[in-house]
Amino acid sequence: MEDFITTYLQYREETEPPKFFHRWAILSAIGAFLARDVAFQLGDFTIHPNMYVMLIGVPGTRKSTSIKLAKELIRKAGFDKFSADKSSKEKFLLDLAGDSIDEDAKDLLAENLWRDSSGNISEMYIACDEFNNFIGNGNIEFISLLGELWDYSGSYKYRIKTGKSIVADNPTINILGGNTSTGFALAFPSQSIGQGFFSRLILAYAEPSGRKITIPKRTSDEHTADMVSRLQAIKLCAASGTVSHSHGAELLLDKIYKSDYKLDDVRFEHYYNRRFTHLLKLALICSLSRCSLEISERDVVYANTILTHTEKLMPKALGEFGESRNAHINHKVIACLENSYKPLSLQEIWKHVSNDADKFSDIGNVMQGLLSAGKVLRHENGFLVKRALMEAEYTDTVDYSYLTMEEAGPSARPKLEMIV
Repeated sequence: MEDFITTYLQYREETEPPKFFHRWAILSAIGAFLARDVAFQLGDFTIHPNMYVMLIGVPGTRKSTSIKLAKELIRKAGFDKFSADKSSKEKFLLDLAGDSIDEDAKDLLAENLWRDSSGNISEMYIACDEFNNFIGNGNIEFISLLGELWDYSGSYKYRIKTGKSIVADNPTINILGGNTSTGFALAFPSQSIGQGFFSRLILAYAEPSGRKITIPKRTSDEHTADMVSRLQAIKLCAASGTVSHSHGAELLLDKIYKSDYKLDDVRFEHYYNRRFTHLLKLALICSLSRCSLEISERDVVYANTILTHTEKLMPKALGEFGESRNAHINHKVIACLENSYKPLSLQEIWKHVSNDADKFSDIGNVMQGLLSAGKVLRHENGFLVKRALMEAEYTDTVDYSYLTMEEAGPSARPKLEMIV
């Protein structure tokens, strides 16, 4: 069977969202669709394909479109465990648990001692194109809860204010959210960088595709039915339970795990403690996307290529998000320069950030800091943002030919065209 992820990108060819958004949207949707039907055994730990993914781009990048299309496809395939569009921590747990609520608090001890949750699953797919509408701004308690539930096993119990206890068996949460760098900073306070949720979150950044389709064509019912059938075949294959791995895949995984590759960005220090788990989840989905219960060398390279490319763009996804005093102004200046086709003077930059700075002289200090950090360049007519050239890698663990030319970018295009 052809790789479903590639087939999906072809299925969504005539749409405006970046292909990288479509890729991550369907990866997330497959993970939600499979839930705990399938797993990869890592010693005493069990890896499931659930993921927390945030699509980040400037307004108009069509994040909402890619999320809604992937969400609708798995809905047609029979999935219905979607969260509300807006929720509180308590309401989310109530929805997750369903009717598993202890009406009498005095029965809680017996519930803890004798409840058998091994065969029960509490699923929830948070697929919200405006993620801040779902979680609110700066909701640290809710953020912390989601971080805890990412890899939780057993019965999660929570006592609400009424005295009743919510019981969610083997909670399985998937997140596919949409955001801008500015919105992300509002939803997640800078102190959340050190929290568990942040290390469990994959930030998928993309630039606008540039495609403008005035009147999109409706996808044929036959084509959609075929995609639904393929998804259901993947679900049926996953029902067997455990995914194994080839010897070659194990050698590659060992090499990747023991490598010292890291992003030169301290904000992702905690993310790298869980990078290998993210890789295994992706490899698990890649193998199932071709209806295979064995992770092959190809699946490892495919997953590692997607993850490596995503990580190279993560700093751009965050913008200037951080704890520094000028972080908000820094981000606004960088965004302003990125959206400009010419150098901007201090006076022009001031027009964009005057509501965020106390006085004009503050902008001079901000620009000096950005110059020292190598984020901007001085030009005779003002300032330019420094655009890093992202080189495509071709090693035994990363192969950019697995990505489309649009995703890989100009630096990879000559090599990809030769391969094609």
